[in-house]
Amino acid sequence: MGITSATPHKPAPAGDVRLPRGNGRQRAATAATDLQRERILQVATQLFATQGYANTTMAQLVRALGVTKPFVYYYFRDKQEIFEALSWPPAVACLTSMDFAPDDKRPAREKVLEGLDRLIRNTVAHHPAAFFPYRDPQAYRPEYRAAQTKLAHHFYDQLCPLLEQARRDGDLDFDDTRITALAACSLPGFLYTWYRPDGRLSPDEVVAALGKLALRVLGLKT
Repeated sequence: MGITSATPHKPAPAGDVRLPRGNGRQRAATAATDLQRERILQVATQLFATQGYANTTMAQLVRALGVTKPFVYYYFRDKQEIFEALSWPPAVACLTSMDFAPDDKRPAREKVLEGLDRLIRNTVAHHPAAFFPYRDPQAYRPEYRAAQTKLAHHFYDQLCPLLEQARRDGDLDFDDTRITALAACSLPGFLYTWYRPDGRLSPDEVVAALGKLALRVLGLKT
């Protein structure tokens, strides 16, 4: 039995999920500024993905954009802020995958299956930015790392009780809850070493394959 997602996922609040900011100047958002910021982020994504954080410079970004340095600095304080701005949306999308409405009365098994599907699907959908923390974990500010750790704790605080309830319901069979949760959710993390959007498997096929493996780790009883 594969993992399926019956409804679109709208992440519920997990405390403060805003991007931790540095001391740089913040620009008021308008349609024009949003468009320019997105342009910068798109070009930066490709540079970081192909060269890594350390080997990517602001000068390279400026040349790729065909603009001046002041143009980029108008929107972002430095390279690190751009990197964090790219990394934060995937972190929020993935680490709120186990958030469900308080009035969602479905069995724990269904929530676990849907949440794992969201996690894997969001990891694939946010390629390559979702993989930046695995490739360049040293690039982030301590404040950013603390915020991401808080999100990760929130994720497992949602998942582990669901796993235990599904085991009590007789739907899952595993031993240690925390180890099982970490093992199942580590599968999409390994994507950064081999996943390519134009690879042998389509994104949906990758999601399905990893979903089946995750269910084996959880000991799903069909």
